[in-house]
Amino acid sequence: MVRHLFPNLLLLWSISNDLCIFGLTYDLPKEHSWSNQNLYSVPLDLDVRLRRLDLSNNFIRQLPPLALPNLQQLDLSSNQLHLISEGAFEDLAQLEELNLARNLLSNDVGNNGKALQSITGLKSLDMSMNDLSDDAVELYLRNKPSLDQLKMTGNALTTLSHNLFKESKGLRAITIDDNQISVIEQGTFEPLRQLEMLNLARNNLAHICDFKLHQVKYLNLSRNSVEFFVTREDDQLYRLEILDLSHNKLLYFPIVPKMNRLKYLHLHNNMVGALNSEATMVSEANALYSEIMSERIVRKNNLHSNWRLMPLIYIDLSYNHFRSFPLETLSLLSSLETLNFSFNCLQNISWNIRNYDESGIIRQLFFPSLKHLNLQSNGLAYISPLFLNALTRIETLNLQDNSVQPCASVDQSTEHVNLNTSCVVIGQLRTLKHLNLKENNIKMLQPNTFLKTSLVSLNLAANPHIVVGRDALEGVQNTLQSLIISEMNMTSSDLSLPCMPALTQLNISNNHLDLLPSSLSCSPLTQIDIRNNHFESLNNSLILDLSVHLNLMYISGNHFNCCDSSWLKILDELKMKLPDVNDAVCFTVDRSIAMTEYLKNPSGYCLIHTKAQEMNFGTTIIIVLFVTVILTVLIMFTKRVCCTQISFIV
Repeated sequence: MVRHLFPNLLLLWSISNDLCIFGLTYDLPKEHSWSNQNLYSVPLDLDVRLRRLDLSNNFIRQLPPLALPNLQQLDLSSNQLHLISEGAFEDLAQLEELNLARNLLSNDVGNNGKALQSITGLKSLDMSMNDLSDDAVELYLRNKPSLDQLKMTGNALTTLSHNLFKESKGLRAITIDDNQISVIEQGTFEPLRQLEMLNLARNNLAHICDFKLHQVKYLNLSRNSVEFFVTREDDQLYRLEILDLSHNKLLYFPIVPKMNRLKYLHLHNNMVGALNSEATMVSEANALYSEIMSERIVRKNNLHSNWRLMPLIYIDLSYNHFRSFPLETLSLLSSLETLNFSFNCLQNISWNIRNYDESGIIRQLFFPSLKHLNLQSNGLAYISPLFLNALTRIETLNLQDNSVQPCASVDQSTEHVNLNTSCVVIGQLRTLKHLNLKENNIKMLQPNTFLKTSLVSLNLAANPHIVVGRDALEGVQNTLQSLIISEMNMTSSDLSLPCMPALTQLNISNNHLDLLPSSLSCSPLTQIDIRNNHFESLNNSLILDLSVHLNLMYISGNHFNCCDSSWLKILDELKMKLPDVNDAVCFTVDRSIAMTEYLKNPSGYCLIHTKAQEMNFGTTIIIVLFVTVILTVLIMFTKRVCCTQISFIV
């Protein structure tokens, strides 16, 4: 039986082998890359089973017919392609993605257009950086009913006509940034019902008079010359979620759709706030709306009525021209969580708001969802306590590069806030976790400054004239996890830290310290930065205590003693991360040694150095003894001579 079984198995193996050879079970090759091969033409005899072919970054000038019936993706970017044969794509029935970026397709547009018209199933097309004109793009986009994504970055488009996408109405994402577009004809994008992403950044658009793209979720109009953005008020729902109007010439807040889903609004690097008062800006924006919409009478506050319904969670207003904080407009954003107001022209945040009645009672507004507020680089010296009171959920406050002077914490109710105080009562911010007071020229950090806050991180760096009160960290010593007190001209006598059982990160770099506070043994530090101080050595027992949690330490820029560095051996043996150890040196009496060199043989070097010291010490003793004996002999001899002379005279 076994004798008959072997021939059967051999026959079965032979049949299976033949099946593989004839391709019945052979997997199709997935891709082949000829990128960066200095090719001047398409390689011959390409495998007809290819699905992806990369010919990018070569010197191909002409594209002949390709017989690749299974090809789905073709990358011809960064070549010198200027002529596409009329039948080049006729045998590419499965082609879905075509990248023709960075070529010379502005040449021979007629023939190239005919070739591209044969690809009816194309879903993704990239024609960036080909110096294409309006007419050329319109020709290339003909007969593209399946096109889903289109990219035309860096061409020479000036006008988008209503005929441009008439044969590509399934487009979902369009990128036409870095062109010269100044005109968009009505009806260009409106018929594209599937359009979700539209990028028109880096063009010459001057205004958006009547935004009507209900279907778009992401709209990028950054780096144009847009002066205003206005939407006609209607009851249609707009799906817009992200609007980028940064780096333009806006004087007003945009008038967004009434019914919208807008969550992220980028308005940085504009001219908003240049009209001084918030009231002026709002009234002029509404007048502009009435003018554009041909309304004879300004019937209501269109700007505020639409903003009140906006579900915005993030807005960037940095690098504008605000001289006053737009309290009423921004307080309408009940869902706002993050506000970037850095690099404006605020010198104070006063509570200048209108009262709805004549009672004279100060009206309190709130920012009920605001968690992260960035006020960096404004020149702020005064912040109204009523504004701080409005920040009911604030967690992160960045006041870097201002002139804020923190007050000592005082026990006062919000109903009786002292409005005349010139300093900032940080203790009002009960929910505050992260505070940056770097570069504020703070003179005095009063006791209990941060009492009643919930601080987790505190940055006091670059306040070189600051005097830190003994109990300045009272109330947060149990919650503080990160403390930065660098660049403060502190000596060891100035630095007094309480026991902080939650502290994991400490930066005391760029000071004049020569001793680490013993109170640090209370802290589970994982990172510490002691760069550019006056340390000669570190306390061994303290380093041992810290090594339980410590995994990162910066040490360069100090004056360490090479032979008093057992602390360094401890860190080295524990494989501690010392990222700047290559820049660190230690010193002896006569020279400096790179730490990395010293660590290779610390005991050997110090042993030699110690013996030398011992030898020098022994030699010194011998010399002293010799001199002593000589002096003694001289004294005795002198006495004897004197006595002999006296005896002779007598």
